[in-house]
Amino acid sequence: MSLGNVLSGKGGVGKSSITTQLALSLCLAGHSVGILDVDLTGPSIPRLLGVEGAKITQAPGGWLPVEVHPSQILPPLPYPPPKLESGSVGTSSTESNGNASNGASLPETQNPERNGAPHPPRQATIGSLHIMSLGFLLPSRSSAVVWRGPKKTAMVRQFLTDVLWPPNTDYLLIDTPPGTSDEHISLAETLLSPPNNHNNSSSHRQLAGALIVTTPQAVSVSDVRKELNFCRKVGVDVLGVVENLAGYVCECCGVSTNVFGRGGGEVMSQEFEVPFLGRVPVDAQWGALVEEGRRPRYGGAEKSAGGDEESGGGDKNRNGADGMENGAKDENRAIRKPIDPGPLVDKYRSCSLHPIFAGIANELAQKLG
Repeated sequence: MSLGNVLSGKGGVGKSSITTQLALSLCLAGHSVGILDVDLTGPSIPRLLGVEGAKITQAPGGWLPVEVHPSQILPPLPYPPPKLESGSVGTSSTESNGNASNGASLPETQNPERNGAPHPPRQATIGSLHIMSLGFLLPSRSSAVVWRGPKKTAMVRQFLTDVLWPPNTDYLLIDTPPGTSDEHISLAETLLSPPNNHNNSSSHRQLAGALIVTTPQAVSVSDVRKELNFCRKVGVDVLGVVENLAGYVCECCGVSTNVFGRGGGEVMSQEFEVPFLGRVPVDAQWGALVEEGRRPRYGGAEKSAGGDEESGGGDKNRNGADGMENGAKDENRAIRKPIDPGPLVDKYRSCSLHPIFAGIANELAQKLG
């Protein structure tokens, strides 16, 4: 099992979203994946994956992680995801800036075919996905975690040693909080310690490296540089840099335009001589997928699937705090009823961001072996 950290020195750059989509893409490539959420004061992975109502099971020797979906064969796609049509999203700084409506194809860093990842097949055999998070142990989503450093350190180490991941798990992704404090130091000290052959826990698997997430703005890049320096100081290899929120995907036509600027993450990766894995734009359909369980639809696909009536239903459903019917109380922890049936991983295949993450996942899988 290969372990990878998802890190950033800046909060709000989308680490949990990147972790979730990377895990889904690895599953769609046939790998069994686990996610360990060590963002103790803001655990959001359970909500993104729609399993907030799940409970952790105690077993002899430790905790069993929550299963999001088992290994299975997915049905054919009702329609393929759209191709992003912006030459400015995903291109390198040496290429022409172009125009947001120039209709250019995906660049090499974001074209899954050029990275060796095929387009989503008509049928797909996927790997399982399991997660562990402190969110499963809290009484409600609004419960505050008021812990000092020693208790955080103890909780992180317990997650690393006491969670019984399935033996066929190929990759374990660790979603971390922003900064370079207690949780990060505990992870580095535990995961970089010499392996113990008599213990089969994840803490004794060598950490393969860290994926660094930033946004294009200079204020974000300046903070994320600290995370890169942290990795150098503690001896964690950097697998690459992802620039998130790099543009906005139009829901009607799939064209992406730059809203928050571009290029900051790539310049930073060149400065630190680490791989730049690509840019990820904002897609409102991804938000509707995780909040409402609605399969992404763009332009003609949305009209053919229900048109204005479906779109209106989605807006009405957003009136609730998290897309639950009648805006169910947060404290009730009600399980959301998705608008469209089927597992999240199946519906994610229709998202415009999936081809991007398919390429990133394929490149990381090649590095991790």
